[in-house]
Amino acid sequence: MDMSAANRKGLSLFALIMIGLGSIFGSGWLFGAGQAAAVAGPAAIIAWVIGAVFIGMIAMSYAEVGAAYPLPGSMARFGSISHGPVLGFMTGWACWIAIAALIPIESIASTQYMSSWNFGWARGLVENGGLTTSGMVMAFALTVLLWLACYWSVALLAKANNLLTLVKFAIPVLAVVALIASGFHTGNFTNHGGFAPNGWSAVMTAVTTSGVVFAFNGFQAVVNLGGAAKNPGRAIPLALVGALSLGLVIYLALQIAFIGSVPPEQLASAGGWHGINFASPFADLAKILALHWVVMTLQFGAFISPSGANIGNVASASFMAQNLADTGFFPKKIREVHPKYGTARPAMWLNLGFSLILLFTVGHSWEALAAVVSAAMVVSYLIGPIAVGVFRETKPELPRPFRLPAARILCPLTFAFAACALYWTKWPDTGKVVLLTLVAAPIAAVVLKRKGEQNLRAQFAPAWWLISFLLWLGTLSAIGGEEFGGAGYIPGGVAIALVGVSALGFYFWAVRSGIKAHMAGLPGPDPVLDAPSEEPVTEASVERELVKA
Repeated sequence: MDMSAANRKGLSLFALIMIGLGSIFGSGWLFGAGQAAAVAGPAAIIAWVIGAVFIGMIAMSYAEVGAAYPLPGSMARFGSISHGPVLGFMTGWACWIAIAALIPIESIASTQYMSSWNFGWARGLVENGGLTTSGMVMAFALTVLLWLACYWSVALLAKANNLLTLVKFAIPVLAVVALIASGFHTGNFTNHGGFAPNGWSAVMTAVTTSGVVFAFNGFQAVVNLGGAAKNPGRAIPLALVGALSLGLVIYLALQIAFIGSVPPEQLASAGGWHGINFASPFADLAKILALHWVVMTLQFGAFISPSGANIGNVASASFMAQNLADTGFFPKKIREVHPKYGTARPAMWLNLGFSLILLFTVGHSWEALAAVVSAAMVVSYLIGPIAVGVFRETKPELPRPFRLPAARILCPLTFAFAACALYWTKWPDTGKVVLLTLVAAPIAAVVLKRKGEQNLRAQFAPAWWLISFLLWLGTLSAIGGEEFGGAGYIPGGVAIALVGVSALGFYFWAVRSGIKAHMAGLPGPDPVLDAPSEEPVTEASVERELVKA
């Protein structure tokens, strides 16, 4: 999308809230409640509250830096502005992976819900909780079709986003009302192992592996597209609060309705919540309860929700790829925008290729891909609170339309929370994401060497904290508590305490590295403070614009 044009027009606060809410209500609501209940039982309700608090803390740190730097795809830029090119590429790489991976997962969601259709070919799309060969073909076709719709005109789809979001908002509300009205079993919240049948460690795991973080990740669309708002400083924080608050209310309602509506006899026959494994959670539950109109509504929503969410996903992923091209780590051609349609087509081709690789390697089910994507999202969040700390010290004159209250306390705590959330993802998913992120380091070295950089040691100095942090956390995950997938050499509670305490040390190391990077001049010109000032409007300037026209 041509964001220069968008900046001239200006998004309203309502439109920005709708963009955020539209991204939050992608495929997460279709699967999150069912998956979280299977992992944590009724205590999944607590997982949603923890997830909302965590994402809210992350979002508010991004609200300060996002309002100060209202740039398209800005989440991929903050690391470069705060620490220089190497860390900028590593964090931008993590952001790009996390957002681009959302494109195929929405198609997987639609395909799994299609398996609830009363057609033989549809029922053959999913088997034993995973996509069959025909299911993979269907997910591939939907990925390409959704991508093509944005390829021809993101602007056209964006105009329909408000209507799509309202429809997406209405469908889960109707599902909640219908499920509760069909019969609500309060005993489900305490029977079959109690409120937390799998322990409180399962609640923590549900935050990152069951789609909770995945669902609320839609806040990134507000930050990445907020630069097009009429008043970014006011619109970004208000849109974040509005979208996250509405999202939490609906997700809690969906979780409560799901837990209370499962027939007790089905729970008993399944051996408890861990045995409830629906391919299409709400549609399958509505079938059991003979709510046929709800089934049809949910099947319709299974197309509307992913399609609407992918409007923001495709645009955000394109902006992030373009930002990585701006810094020189992706080919310059990635920056090109089609003169007629306003879409970044080379960036979109790159994202499509990456999406299809994920689809055919990891994407055998929504649950499998969501766990890995959620961990990648958490890694992409790390730079937000650190950037606030660095900019407070190095750029006191930076205009801040929004200032995070008590930042000296909240930013370290937010970083520690993110570190714990990454640990809760469970081994080996943590190891996969750590490896995928660290791949960026040798790529950065090769690119800088080809550009003639002689002092790689100085370039990498501001990035060692991230490399060390990821290696340390991956090691703790591998040897930590068995309830979090580790070998059990360190009890889970002790490992979490180690992660949290050590994360505070890494936070202050990261801020200090950013300050030193600015003293060495590594971040380069500031896109706001060092931007050329706009020419004042005079008769001469107006005359020049008329001549150009």
